[in-house]
Amino acid sequence: MLIRRGFILFLMFAILSANFTQLFVFAGYTANQKYIASALCENRDKPWLHCNGKCYLMKKIKQADDKERADERQTQKSLFQEVFFAGTSTIKFHSTLLQVIATPYINSAQPAQPGVIFQPPRA
Repeated sequence: MLIRRGFILFLMFAILSANFTQLFVFAGYTANQKYIASALCENRDKPWLHCNGKCYLMKKIKQADDKERADERQTQKSLFQEVFFAGTSTIKFHSTLLQVIATPYINSAQPAQPGVIFQPPRA
């Protein structure tokens, strides 16, 4: 029973951690801010900018977002492929001819002179 609960908590943590990548990046930045500002910051030679490693933080957040988008696209692509090619179906065409009914063309004799055309009275 204890193993089952531990496994359930692990799965819940794994699912939730995928949604909180930016939080983990920020927590890592906060925990190591002095080291990042002194060793990893791009603007460490320019103290008047007061960057304090924020450039490094923004770069890491952008990398995390790009990785998350790439993983999402790959997941959608694989899901589409699974759904699209999951089932096979047989297409059967039924070709039945309709009965052709021959209707004779009746050439009715038209009068040589057309009849009187109705015209409304003139006002």
